[in-house]
Amino acid sequence: MAADVDSVKDVKYPPVLEDFEGWNEKKRILVILAHPDDPEFFMGATLSRWGALGHEIRYCLLTTGQKGSQDVDQKPEVLAALRKTEQQNAANILGVKSIEFLDYVDGEVIPDLEMRKKIVRVIRRYKPQIVVSSDPLNYFPGDNRVNHPDHRAAGQAVLDAVFPAAGNPMFFPELISEEALMPVNVAELWFSIPAEANLVVDVSRYFDEKIKAILCHRSQINMDVKKFEEMMKTRWVTVNEQWQQVYLERFRRIVFG
Repeated sequence: MAADVDSVKDVKYPPVLEDFEGWNEKKRILVILAHPDDPEFFMGATLSRWGALGHEIRYCLLTTGQKGSQDVDQKPEVLAALRKTEQQNAANILGVKSIEFLDYVDGEVIPDLEMRKKIVRVIRRYKPQIVVSSDPLNYFPGDNRVNHPDHRAAGQAVLDAVFPAAGNPMFFPELISEEALMPVNVAELWFSIPAEANLVVDVSRYFDEKIKAILCHRSQINMDVKKFEEMMKTRWVTVNEQWQQVYLERFRRIVFG
């Protein structure tokens, strides 16, 4: 582990508001990602912890995941409806307050100005202190995997929306004049599945809830439940300095000064 990574060994149990994040009040947290199931796979255990603490968590998903199938007979609109239902079920487990879909097409996420405006609109509407997305710099999450282009594009679009657009009245002034959506300055930006982490969190106590939420996305799981659980634990487990098996989630955390 790199020396500049702040490795969080544990959190108090039961969890308390002022833990490794240093937050002493409940936060509004907006998770903006590309597809249904991204929040649970990328950071489901951390979301479970935040939900247990009573933080207000909302999802904004850019697509409905309508290309998430290898079945040549699958109709995209049918799959999209199914995945929206699956996502709601997963969000319910993690204590998420609401889900909004921007209805872009799966596999065609491009971080252009139109998308930036839509994300700024959502940020100004919900006024989150914390925005979470996926790292636009993570091209190769493993030696045998390439990151989905939508994940990178979503992160880039969110980055550009958070700064400088969301907090600057000169960006999209029509959102002020026509929709009364005033500028919002986000306090923190968290990138999940980062190319380079500066925060590594031991989420072992919440990992079962992560798996439970992921299992709601049955359209994406083509194996027996028990085998899937074993696969997830094998893939995510690591050994800490005390030679204990733990489960970690990694982030690039930017705290704006």
